[in-house]
Amino acid sequence: MEKFDVIVLGGGPGGYIAAIRASQLGKKVAIVEKEHLGGVCLNKGCIPTKALLKSAHSVHELKSMAKLGINAELVSLDSKIAVKRANEISSKIAKGVSFLMKKNNVAVFDGFGSFKNSNEMNVKLNSRESVDLVAQNYIIATGASYNSFPGLVHDGDRLIGAWEALKMEELPLSIGIVGAGAIGVEFAYFWNAFGVDVHIFELQNHLLPIEDEDSSVEVERAYKKLKIKLSLGVSSVKAENKGDCALITTTEKGEAKEYKFDKVLIAVGMKGNITGFGLEGIGVETHKNFIKVNEFNQTSMGHIYAIGDVSGPPLLAHAASHEGIVASEHLSGHPTHPINKENIPGCTYCYPQVASIGFTERKVKELELEHTIGKVPFRSNGKAIASEEADGFVKVILGKEGNLLGAHIVGAVATELIHEYSLFKTMEGVDEDIFATIHPHPTLGETLAEAVMAAKNRSLNF
Repeated sequence: MEKFDVIVLGGGPGGYIAAIRASQLGKKVAIVEKEHLGGVCLNKGCIPTKALLKSAHSVHELKSMAKLGINAELVSLDSKIAVKRANEISSKIAKGVSFLMKKNNVAVFDGFGSFKNSNEMNVKLNSRESVDLVAQNYIIATGASYNSFPGLVHDGDRLIGAWEALKMEELPLSIGIVGAGAIGVEFAYFWNAFGVDVHIFELQNHLLPIEDEDSSVEVERAYKKLKIKLSLGVSSVKAENKGDCALITTTEKGEAKEYKFDKVLIAVGMKGNITGFGLEGIGVETHKNFIKVNEFNQTSMGHIYAIGDVSGPPLLAHAASHEGIVASEHLSGHPTHPINKENIPGCTYCYPQVASIGFTERKVKELELEHTIGKVPFRSNGKAIASEEADGFVKVILGKEGNLLGAHIVGAVATELIHEYSLFKTMEGVDEDIFATIHPHPTLGETLAEAVMAAKNRSLNF
């Protein structure tokens, strides 16, 4: 039986970062991963989807080049090459994670781990051998998998999930998407650019329903221009494999409707991978398909931590990585900070991109918080106009002390611009800190300051 200070179960962006940080703090660390280091994010999530979206955005850029004085012709589209490139990128980066494990002296066990008791773990190695491990602390980072509901069940054939979608080199003529969260709208953008007839169905009244309503409406406007069909606010939706087609049945404004597609992407959320690891027998508490944790990601068993998707929303790779750092520092007795989920930015890489942090306007009003709002469109920004990136806006919601309650950006590089607001909120800054910060000109980032000024009725350029 091999002994370690820390064993990490799961090698995704939460798990491998946790392992590295624990090793940096002098711990003897092992990581157990049944499939691929890098997890879903690297191998069949964040990274390959962004590669596909690069292909999609390049299609739209090429179509708009004439106004820049560049006469170019789109000869053809090859989805096979786009998908193959995306998967090759994932494989290349995954090798980098293996290198990081060696560099940081983290022992890697390729196999499926399960708890024998609260201190011992059995690993069924992919080589079909078995090994027992023991550790003082554990970090569970087993991720999440598809959620399903009656009438919305993946079959891997005509009713697919995101992971099958990423491997689909031959694109269908038509596809229905059930669920208008980040996964649904990102795939919609890629498939639409490559000529697929796309139709999104959503029970809520808007695309990206967890985002600020202004952000959702802006994306809806852009998607309608792209001729992506939207059925929003439907009261019911069901998907079936009829053999020769996929059938979506909905109720829209009290009327039953049917739509036929070649395939249907079911993107109705994820649930934590909490079964099969022996958690039930060692006293780790769960709730609604996730592991319950405190602000340091400790479970009900103090020496066992859970990070990332398995520990509940927000299900974001960067949240998992940061939770892994905090967990490793906390179990090591190293000074750290509790996780504040209000300070975790969210990003959606459709076009225009969407990024946000903190409360939406609706939430602020529900909480009856005193606030002011500043909203500035990118069309008021010189760099945005010159760069043909004038769609979208920056919106901030400030508290009565000038503190940042929420920020929402829609635009070409929204996911890059949100960093300033993330730092601003984490450091508990106030409006005067932004006013005192000189923003380079001409940049899209100037709009970040302009929005804060607009919230205080002192906007200079809008």
